[in-house]
Amino acid sequence: MLEINGSYGEGGGALLRVSTALSSVTGKAFTIRDIRSNRPKPGLMPQHLKAAITLGKISKATVEGLELGSTQITFTPGQLTGGKLEVDIQTAGSITLILQALMIPSIFTDQGVEIMIKGGTDVQWAPPVDYMEQVTLPVLQAMGISISLELLQRGYYPRGGGVLKACIEPVKKLNPLKLHELEVDFIKGISYSSQLPSHVSIRQARTAEETIRNAGYESNIEIKTDNNTSSPGSGLVLWSEVKGRKIPRVGASSLGKPGKRAEIVGKEAAQGILSCLSRGAAVDQYMGDQIIPYLALAGSSSVRTSHLTQHTLTNIYATEKFTGKKFHIDGGLGEVTTLTVE
Repeated sequence: MLEINGSYGEGGGALLRVSTALSSVTGKAFTIRDIRSNRPKPGLMPQHLKAAITLGKISKATVEGLELGSTQITFTPGQLTGGKLEVDIQTAGSITLILQALMIPSIFTDQGVEIMIKGGTDVQWAPPVDYMEQVTLPVLQAMGISISLELLQRGYYPRGGGVLKACIEPVKKLNPLKLHELEVDFIKGISYSSQLPSHVSIRQARTAEETIRNAGYESNIEIKTDNNTSSPGSGLVLWSEVKGRKIPRVGASSLGKPGKRAEIVGKEAAQGILSCLSRGAAVDQYMGDQIIPYLALAGSSSVRTSHLTQHTLTNIYATEKFTGKKFHIDGGLGEVTTLTVE
């Protein structure tokens, strides 16, 4: 049985999510100790608990230690099986983080997975749902993966209440991925707010466009606005596109909160995408860590990320444990880095 150090590196919930996902795929049982031990509230929080429970269902796993606050679990997977699932986090815990973990084994099930998840769609320390749809999925599509998302309702901290439906199709084999240089023709985005004055989303979008233009970016910029949700909150997601070609993109985002001006939200998101553009790498720092398990499962892959993060190194630690693959890292923390796995 594999032993995973839950305090390794970044030491957050990602270690648990990646480990349970890859355990489900590889059939390798594991014990993880010191789960989130360096966090203010160590152990399993609702979203981590729900992720582990759901992964246990699709892999018919036997799991010990599944309870709120637990700092150790043992996960022994069985046979992967697809079908329909529903998950209600019952807090504003991140929907996308649960979906990230679930996608990895779901693509290897016999019939795929259709899942409805309730919780937070746009919350701190997690990719917004629009980032997942506009950045994560195009990268995975390049590997032969087909996943569709339907956003039924946004949910923000602290109320939650967001609803997302995902349909994950099965694949027989992943295509190796080789992505190095960034190509960009457009910057697109969505600026959203609800239960706030309609000008909030407009100001976020306008400031983002002004910031990008003032930095000397002269290509097309198109940022749509959306004010049709019932949960109070706001945010802005930006991403790159190439005309007439469905190739992977980079993205950036910023969330609103009480007392935070719309102009700050717009500026933060714009500065994030500008940083990616200036570095010229094919994937941004967030996709750089999300893609790690898929690269190992596909093999013979290489990507260039705009920033090497501790989160990425943590995911590599867990992925190497389960797959036996070794990553070559050409770069340092905070630098443009090429990640290669044979």
